[in-house]
Amino acid sequence: MFDWLYQPWPWYVAGPLIGLFVPLLFIFGNKQFGISSSLRHVCAACAPSSISYFNYDWKKEGMWHLLFAGGVVLGGFLGGWVFANPEPIAISGSTISDLTALGVQDFDGFLPDDLFNWDNLLTWQGLLIMLGGGFMVGFGARYGGGCTSGHAISGLSDLQLGSLIAVIGFFAGGLIVTHLIYPFLI
Repeated sequence: MFDWLYQPWPWYVAGPLIGLFVPLLFIFGNKQFGISSSLRHVCAACAPSSISYFNYDWKKEGMWHLLFAGGVVLGGFLGGWVFANPEPIAISGSTISDLTALGVQDFDGFLPDDLFNWDNLLTWQGLLIMLGGGFMVGFGARYGGGCTSGHAISGLSDLQLGSLIAVIGFFAGGLIVTHLIYPFLI
């Protein structure tokens, strides 16, 4: 009966569901969307009120962000563990050949085990990828006024020029890392 939960959903189902989320935000009077803003609300709940940046009514402004982020984590757990698709992840032949040229050999799991494993974490490549990449993503989300989901989904649909520039930067950064930086890390 619930076999459809164990299968990947096609783009024509998932895409419109994501697209309908933005009008719902506008209907309910909130124009901000993104996961990175949830971190500010968590810090506001935990930080002393003497820090002016975190001194606001986070329950009123950010409770739905926190519930949404919790739903993302819960959905990821359900999709990755409870309703996990037993079939291998479908990757195109050209993607496999491109990744193989970059040194990736493992295509069995969701992430290539060549890069993302506990043994690699304490190597200079692992530390650079995890700590450096984590810092760049966190700093970039704060400095850029939002994360990829906020700019690409909410900002672009709201026709914000800053979001367009940010999304172009995301893609350019991804291409630069993939083709210029990543080959040196392998």
